[in-house]
Amino acid sequence: MFRVFSPSSWRRFLARAVLPELALIVLLPLGVACAGTPSRLAPMSTTQAVPNRPVPSTATTLPTMAPAPTVTTILSPTVKSSPISIVAAENFYGDVATQIGGDRVRVVSILKDPNVDPHEYESSVDDAKAIGSAQIVIKNGLGYDAFVDKLLSASPRPNRIVIEVSQLTGHTDGDNPHLWYDPSTMPKVAQKIAQTLSEIDPSDSAYFAGRLQRFDASEKAVDDQVAAMKTKYRGTKVLPTEPVFDYMAEAIGLDIIDKEGDFQRAVEEGNDPPASAVATFRQEITSHTIKVLIYNRQTITPITTQMQNLAKQNQVPIVAVSETEPDGITYQQWMLDQLKTLQQALSGQ
Repeated sequence: MFRVFSPSSWRRFLARAVLPELALIVLLPLGVACAGTPSRLAPMSTTQAVPNRPVPSTATTLPTMAPAPTVTTILSPTVKSSPISIVAAENFYGDVATQIGGDRVRVVSILKDPNVDPHEYESSVDDAKAIGSAQIVIKNGLGYDAFVDKLLSASPRPNRIVIEVSQLTGHTDGDNPHLWYDPSTMPKVAQKIAQTLSEIDPSDSAYFAGRLQRFDASEKAVDDQVAAMKTKYRGTKVLPTEPVFDYMAEAIGLDIIDKEGDFQRAVEEGNDPPASAVATFRQEITSHTIKVLIYNRQTITPITTQMQNLAKQNQVPIVAVSETEPDGITYQQWMLDQLKTLQQALSGQ
């Protein structure tokens, strides 16, 4: 049998019997899991017939709802921007860029093999890709790394910054391109790199400035070594097979015989020197006019090997230098190592 409730009876029945069970069915799961938004119950007609059933005791109470879980806001860690991408044509400029930029930069150096003649280098697809995506490109200039100009033209990028070292030093076409052997060059390069990095990433300008200070402090050891050698060996005659080391030799005050003469230019350009230049070069060695023969270990030709053998026969000390920074050491240590080797040769040790 069914009976029909009056409106007032229906409200009492709903409060005592239905709502508690609905709370168990609907509200309790919501309190425990906080899952979604409860669906709306369709309104029931006050004239709806319901089965005859016992009326629960008035002592029935609404069940206690579990407290909603505490929502904890987790702050996302600060996302560090990607390192600034730098491509250096030569690894000694790349080394300085790393010393200044630290972990804020990603550096790729193209000329980095100390066993390869840089003058014979041919760029690769990887070089083109690296320069194409670089934010900063560092090049020597003066035609030494002309392949970089071609790669830059092939992948134009309006916001890319190109640092040309010859412009920082004030050299022009026709000058000796081995600028990194001039002790005054690298501090200028380091300063320019720090300035450029700070313009790209102003929030880290203090970081770059601090690393620049450390670079300048370590570079002082090179300057001190040059000054000490200049005091002792100024005017001493040396004979280079090519002009790689000339800027450093001049800084020490050495007298460079056949400076950028026919022999040196021919060797640097990969050509055989004229016979007259070879004869003059041999005479400088055999007459013991010079104190040291300086040669480029990355440019070994029959004529340079011949001059080395002649120097050995005449007990003339030989000092090897390189155009590319060796692996595993900094620019400063590279320069110091070569200066100390030269000092030993000049002193006859």
